[in-house]
Amino acid sequence: MAGRHRLLLENAQQLVLVCGRGEEYLRRDGAASLALLPGASLVVGLDGCIKAVGQADVIRNQFSGATFERIIDCSGKCVLPGLVDAHTHPVWAGDRVHEFAMKLAGASYMEIHQAGGGIHFTVEHTRKASEEELFSTFKHRLKRMRRAGSTLVECKSGYGLNLETELKMLRVIERAKQSMDIGISSTYCGAHSVPRGKTATEATDDIINNHLPKLKELKLSGEIHVNNIDVFCEKGVFDLDSTRRILQAGKDIGLQINFHGDELHPMKSAELGAELGARAISHLEEISDEGITAMARAKCAAVLLPTTAYMLRLKQPPARKMLEEGVIVALGSDFNPNAYCFSMPMVMHLACVNMKMSMNEALAAATINAAYALGKSDTHGSIETGKQGDLVIINSSRWEHLIYQFGGHEALIDYVIVKGKVVYQNERCGTMSSY
Repeated sequence: MAGRHRLLLENAQQLVLVCGRGEEYLRRDGAASLALLPGASLVVGLDGCIKAVGQADVIRNQFSGATFERIIDCSGKCVLPGLVDAHTHPVWAGDRVHEFAMKLAGASYMEIHQAGGGIHFTVEHTRKASEEELFSTFKHRLKRMRRAGSTLVECKSGYGLNLETELKMLRVIERAKQSMDIGISSTYCGAHSVPRGKTATEATDDIINNHLPKLKELKLSGEIHVNNIDVFCEKGVFDLDSTRRILQAGKDIGLQINFHGDELHPMKSAELGAELGARAISHLEEISDEGITAMARAKCAAVLLPTTAYMLRLKQPPARKMLEEGVIVALGSDFNPNAYCFSMPMVMHLACVNMKMSMNEALAAATINAAYALGKSDTHGSIETGKQGDLVIINSSRWEHLIYQFGGHEALIDYVIVKGKVVYQNERCGTMSSY
């Protein structure tokens, strides 16, 4: 096939397709056994999409007359889909390292929250920060995520709790969407906590009557494009009724429902999400058996966050039960001041060790299923013809090293590629670096 193309990856020891038949998600046996090609090559076109995937000699013959902007020899290496981080809070100011000491001394999440720490501490500092300050730190964090293999990241607001600061955060996310080589799914999370001086009912009314109409207006004018709506449905924060009202109002203006549920207390959030047609629910440490059944039936993704359960010393979400009952299980880093982790390889490792997932299940959860949780599995999350050319090349003959090596991704990842363009290159592979 003659013509000019953006990228040729040649002779990969393993090409981990994840999906081989255009699946929207993988569950049960599908997540346990991933599609994989040995001795394979792939081509990404000038439009950033994958044009061909196959055995190295077949691709060589098919594209014998073609020219490429870049060719990378992947002999002895593995190529995987770009990782998808389905839950982050990456736009904020202030530093909460002091709270880690409090946690280690035995303080609970809600005790820190009630003592003026937690979300309210970050809200205070984020309100004071300029848009430029927030954008600068956000950009730096995204680069660190990308360096660890993430090529699509869900990014929430939620440290404003008033319209002005929530919009400031969403503008920062929009700027990164437009200016950086990384995929972003943006989430309005104005119901992250009840603002000081308001009741939960008053905060709910403010969001429905003021915040959401403004978001709709900005979307129509093309200034801000928000993808998802989130609520922290939790005892002492937003109850089931307030959560229902906010999520339904967000759905009514075209936002996907993707919210925090059943984290610290059983709230029947999973049942509510299934009823409302939620795309995804995060946390779920305290999910009920009925909630698991409801999510499996509704094809509502469970975004599990092993970093949070680990750092807050919570019980782990019942990943095995979810997988066995047919829930679509995804993973996220939950990067935020309370769970400071940029690395999806470390998240996958924790999911395997602490939540008893297999490595295949963890990779499916951090690629195709995480993309599904964001409504993007038609374009992201697997290596298939027609999908976006987002890829990770690791310096190992077996892909499992990406999970097996706890904290080893900086030495292991050779290239991170977005739309066929190298956006991070390890120093040993040459001089180009994203930092």
